[in-house]
Amino acid sequence: MPSVFLLGPGLIGGEVLDNLLQEKTYDVTTLVRRKSAEDAFHQLGVRTVPGTLDDKPIITEQAAASDIIFHTATADHLPSVEAILDGIRERTKRGQETIYIHTSGASLLGDGAQGSYKSDVIFDDDKPSGIDQLPDSAAHREIDLAIVNAQKELSPHAKFAIMIPPVIYGVSTREKRLSIQLPTMVRYSIKHGYAGMIGKGLSVWNQVHVKDLARGYLTLLHWLERTSSSEVVKNPYFFCENGQELSWEECAAEIGRILQQASKVTDPTPKTIPPQNYSDLFGEYSGLVIGSNARNRANLLRKLGWQPREKNTFASLLEDEIPLILQETGEFHGYAAAVASGTFEGQT
Repeated sequence: MPSVFLLGPGLIGGEVLDNLLQEKTYDVTTLVRRKSAEDAFHQLGVRTVPGTLDDKPIITEQAAASDIIFHTATADHLPSVEAILDGIRERTKRGQETIYIHTSGASLLGDGAQGSYKSDVIFDDDKPSGIDQLPDSAAHREIDLAIVNAQKELSPHAKFAIMIPPVIYGVSTREKRLSIQLPTMVRYSIKHGYAGMIGKGLSVWNQVHVKDLARGYLTLLHWLERTSSSEVVKNPYFFCENGQELSWEECAAEIGRILQQASKVTDPTPKTIPPQNYSDLFGEYSGLVIGSNARNRANLLRKLGWQPREKNTFASLLEDEIPLILQETGEFHGYAAAVASGTFEGQT
C-alpha cells in the first residue's frame, strides 16, 4: 500500500484526505500542529506526526519515508518545501521513486489591474511556456521555481506537479472550514455595512468548488502514478477551474444581495473599498488577491477525465458560506495568514 504524507489537512487537504481514504488503497500520515486534533485523525485511520511547517527535520524525515507527498497547507512557505525536497533527495539516493503534488495559486497569474479592467490574457496549462515566462518575482513563483528546478535535478526518480487553483469556494465536509477570498469580502462587507470591492471590480478570476478541486488532486495523482517521469517533467503545471469566470464586482453584488436579505447591509450596490481599509482585507496584497485578473483553463485535467460536479459559486455563498459566516462572533480584522508572496510591482 503506497504511503502518503499530507501537509495541511485543512480546507483543501481535508477534502483530499477524505478522497484518499475513500479509495482505501493508501496509508496516510498527516502533519498535525495541535495535539488535540490527533485523536480525530486516528479515528479515521490516519497516522499523525506532530509538528509545524517550520519543523524542517520532521518534514524531511517523513517525506523521506513516503511514496507520495501532498503540500496543501500554503503556497508561500519555502522552508517546508525545501524540507520536502531534501526528503525526496534522500529517497532518490536510495533508488526510491516519489510523487510530490504542491499547491500554488492563481495569484501567480495576477496582474496590476486593481479592478480597473478585464484582461484578455488567458493562461492554458497545456501551454506551460506562458507560465514559465512569468517574472520570478510573481506571487508564489519563488516556491514554484524551487520545485521546478528540483524536478530537473531529481528526475527520473521523482515526479512533481504543481496545482494552481483559482478562487476556491465551498465548505469542507468534516470541519466546516471556509475558503479565503470570498469569505473575507463577506466579513468586510458585514463589518463596514456595504458590499466592498477593489476599484471598479472589473477584473475576473475563475472559480472552483473545494470538493471539485480535491477530486482534481486525485485525478492528478492517478495520472502521475501511471505516467513515466520523462513525460511528467515536460510540464508541472495544472489548473483546476469549473468553467465559470466571475468579476469581483459580480461577486460583491451577490454578496450585497444576500447580506441585504439578512439585514446586514441596507443597499446591495457594490462600493469601492478605500486603500486605508485594506487592513480589513489582505493588507498590501488586497489588490492582487481580490482585484487582479487571473484567467486560466484547466485543459489537462479535463483531458484526463475530470469534470466539475458541485454547485456554482453564488449558490454556495447563499446556501453554505454566508449562513456560517453570519453565525460568527467577534470583530473581524482582516485575513491574518499569508496569502501571497513576491514583489512583482504590477501585482501589489
